[in-house]
Amino acid sequence: MEINEPRQTADQTIRALIQHSHRGPKDLTLATGHRPPTPGPGEYLIHVGAAGVNFADVMQTHGTYAGGPRAPYVAGFEAAGEIVGVGADVERPLPLGTHVIGTGPGAFAQYMTMPAAGVLPVPTGWSDAEALGMVLNWATALAALKPLGEIEAGDVVLVHAAAGGVGQAAVRLARHYGARVIATASPAKHATVKALGADEVLDRRHPGLAAEITRLTGGAGVDLVLESVGQATFATSLAVTKPFTGRIVVFGAASGDATVTTGDLVFTHHAQIKGLHIGALATEVPSLYQALLTEIEALIADGVYPPGTPRVHPLAEGPEVLRLLEAGATHGKPALDPWR
Repeated sequence: MEINEPRQTADQTIRALIQHSHRGPKDLTLATGHRPPTPGPGEYLIHVGAAGVNFADVMQTHGTYAGGPRAPYVAGFEAAGEIVGVGADVERPLPLGTHVIGTGPGAFAQYMTMPAAGVLPVPTGWSDAEALGMVLNWATALAALKPLGEIEAGDVVLVHAAAGGVGQAAVRLARHYGARVIATASPAKHATVKALGADEVLDRRHPGLAAEITRLTGGAGVDLVLESVGQATFATSLAVTKPFTGRIVVFGAASGDATVTTGDLVFTHHAQIKGLHIGALATEVPSLYQALLTEIEALIADGVYPPGTPRVHPLAEGPEVLRLLEAGATHGKPALDPWR
């Protein structure tokens, strides 16, 4: 393993947020004497510049994220930072000092390890914080819209939770690909979503949401739904999607699981329902995931994907940030700085 000594030494301890139970963010605490990780085969050691906070982090604190870590663990899984060490068997490793964005265990810490095959260089001129979301939020939105959602110019796309990290990316991308966008968000966030280019922004808690979407589409319904809310919106998603040709891509369930039976699909709801987990896609269809990353780089070069504007909090505020995210009280992409 190659190590950049000025950045990390063998006897160093680091700051990290440790999740001690599965009772939620209240049991996430700051540790100052944690041992730094060592990169294994195929991994980089990363000096974390900024860590992204995602709803999956909330689910992990409750032990409800399938395949997630068991407590106690160093929380977080998305970060951008500087490569300061390289494990064995990394093919064509990037030079030490390169800033990259990627995912891996223990992102809410000053150092973490990251699979080398899944990283992208932070774009020139961007800070680590501005790159957050590139291989997670934007890759998820792009996968949901293109290979799974089969978006075409002129489609009507419904984006739930449009003020979140994936939602904001999805609104921008759907408009870029020529779709009409109907978005849902809480009223306080409508202006943010409208500024991204959404044609209509609705309150997902409105009791007549399905009827309003049907009215806005002249009774035709929508071609594609990006569904990440789950129980609270799934009935609406099913009701407004065009029969047989319409697609619903499900990549989250923030309000809880929804239930659909085979009978529902045969006799009542004839939409195409597709599941998406970007980590599973990267593992099971790596060629498709790499194609998504290549397209994201092109979107950045073309100015479609601008630098992110996350709100960056000190590491010690992580538990409160997760509580706010769980309550739906955040805007856009929250982030943590482990050095503050």
